[in-house]
Amino acid sequence: MRPRRTCGRRGWARGTYERLSVLPHGRGEIPTDVVHETDRVLAFRDVNPQAPTHVLVIPKEHHPTAGALAAADPALLGEVVSGAHAVATQEGLVTDGGTEPGYRLVTNTGPQAGQSVHHLHFHVLGGRRMQWPPG
Repeated sequence: MRPRRTCGRRGWARGTYERLSVLPHGRGEIPTDVVHETDRVLAFRDVNPQAPTHVLVIPKEHHPTAGALAAADPALLGEVVSGAHAVATQEGLVTDGGTEPGYRLVTNTGPQAGQSVHHLHFHVLGGRRMQWPPG
């Protein structure tokens, strides 16, 4: 388990992270429990978890939605999704290469979907049975 880190200009940040200042984590207001990190992707535990495992996976570059990222840098979108799957594997939500027991991957786009943070982030949710429809 990695130690808790505070994100921000004096934390683990590199130059690209300053673009994430739209997030409370990026402003250094919320301690961030980082669970996965690459040069272009960051994953950390949600401060208000909605499931036993609830991790946010974000690109370090600013993109407001999945559609915007797909248009600008499809390879990075693939890295974010791969990062989400790596988190699910690490957290025991799936076996390497498998699908059991499973996890839900969610992103919101626009006000009707409940997007409140305008920086793309995927929620990795698991550790309990998920219901459908979700909400």
